[in-house]
Amino acid sequence: MFWDVAKRRRMRIIVPAYPAFNVYSHVANKTTALGPVCVASSIAELGGWDAEVIDENNYRRYGPRDEKGLPDHAALQGARPAQVVGFYGGLTSTAPRIYELARAYKKMGLVTVGGGQHFAGENLREALEHNLDYVVLGEGEETIQELLRALEGRLDLDAVKGIAFLRNGEVVCTPLRPPLTDFDKLPMPNFSLVRYAKIKIYPVSRIRGCGMNCEFCTVKGKPRCATPERLFEQISFLLETRDARHFFIVDDLFGQERAETLRFCRLVRDYQKQVGRALDLMVQIRLDKAKDTELLTAMREAGISTVAIGFESPVPEELQAMNKHLNAKEMLALTRIYHRAGFLIHGMFIFGYPMQETVELKTPVAERVKLYERFIRRARLDTVQVLLPIPLPGTELRERLERQGRLFPAEEFGWEYYDGNFPLFEPDPPFTAEELQNAAQRLMGRFYRFGYMFLIGVNILSFPLLVFFLRNLRLGWGLWYRRWYDYKLRFGGWLIIRRWTKDFAQGQFGKKLQKLKKTGPSRGRETA
Repeated sequence: MFWDVAKRRRMRIIVPAYPAFNVYSHVANKTTALGPVCVASSIAELGGWDAEVIDENNYRRYGPRDEKGLPDHAALQGARPAQVVGFYGGLTSTAPRIYELARAYKKMGLVTVGGGQHFAGENLREALEHNLDYVVLGEGEETIQELLRALEGRLDLDAVKGIAFLRNGEVVCTPLRPPLTDFDKLPMPNFSLVRYAKIKIYPVSRIRGCGMNCEFCTVKGKPRCATPERLFEQISFLLETRDARHFFIVDDLFGQERAETLRFCRLVRDYQKQVGRALDLMVQIRLDKAKDTELLTAMREAGISTVAIGFESPVPEELQAMNKHLNAKEMLALTRIYHRAGFLIHGMFIFGYPMQETVELKTPVAERVKLYERFIRRARLDTVQVLLPIPLPGTELRERLERQGRLFPAEEFGWEYYDGNFPLFEPDPPFTAEELQNAAQRLMGRFYRFGYMFLIGVNILSFPLLVFFLRNLRLGWGLWYRRWYDYKLRFGGWLIIRRWTKDFAQGQFGKKLQKLKKTGPSRGRETA
């Protein structure tokens, strides 16, 4: 489809809704995905084009809604017609929603484009056969500009680097574009392009890629870094134009390129003093960075309050299977250093990780749960996230399970279940899928409890006594606030887990699991 180049056009990019309420839903309505914003910002700089982002997980009441309470895309198209619609496929569990929306937009006559990790490799044909006209392979900022020029008739389609499409029923892939390294030539992410959203936590980034090569992760490749000044400029611009105070640095590992990380921290520290505003930042970081005292000090001075750490497991065999090189004792020692430095710690775990062929784990599920509970308690984590292993497309984990014939059949257990809340493969003996499912829920339920509501009240009443005994208002406030914040998070977590468990129990997954058991073990050996 080609258009009159004299007319102005629009591309709408959609961040699809999660298939069901889950542990991410609470924070999703306070933030948005960074990738779609970056791509939309690039489109907005292309002559003759406007861009907008619709985040279905952060969508306010004043946006038009359909009978299911989701964004009404027919109404959106009627109000602000677009010629091209893009779909963010960064989360595998949202693929069914993408295909549903792509079908609807195709009926409206739009060109449909997909991008993100889910569509790579084995899912490419699936995506193109589910109403996506084009799939962007790799990073999208430059590719989308070339594709839109091609759709205008200004560029030959085969000259667009890094796209896939169907031609006479065959998948055509153009030569891949080299990974971006010069980030300064890209426009700054423009969050004003996100319509109907209320963003409280702004995602920002400096580094793309990760060299850790974890078996279960899709993020690979040598890290490519923008300058510290560019990341600082993102933060300062958002503070000055949107009064943003809370930021999440989405880089997989904060602290790569140590000298530049220190420079960034000092830029932010000095800026806060200059403008008289305090910022609150969250980062993802490796546990062993606790050994770098200078880095921890710089992070705290920059306003980094929370560190998200992938502990993954306290079970030695599981750590070995994930290519992790620490044991539980070392992890606890390093965690205490982060606590002493004043950081809040969000611990991320993967329960029930499948063993390599050469490793046999006979620890009963109940004992394994106790190991996790003991570790979480001793680590004094502020928040936790316990998920099941996800055999994501494109990962070595999925390849291994597929080779072993352990993936559950795709026709029964579709992509909507790939969010970490469901067992999707035949677990290691003697465990059953039901046991893994119940164990993960138990771990979250033990950490987030209703009783913390009462502790919030007790803590509030105890503040005057704490200050009186310590004879130090600042010290008393610090100790009191830390407890109050922890109790608030854990009670809030209970509200989330309660709703998630209710939705989970009312779902169809359990019925499908029982059906799978009745059809015999061979059913569970089919390739997903």
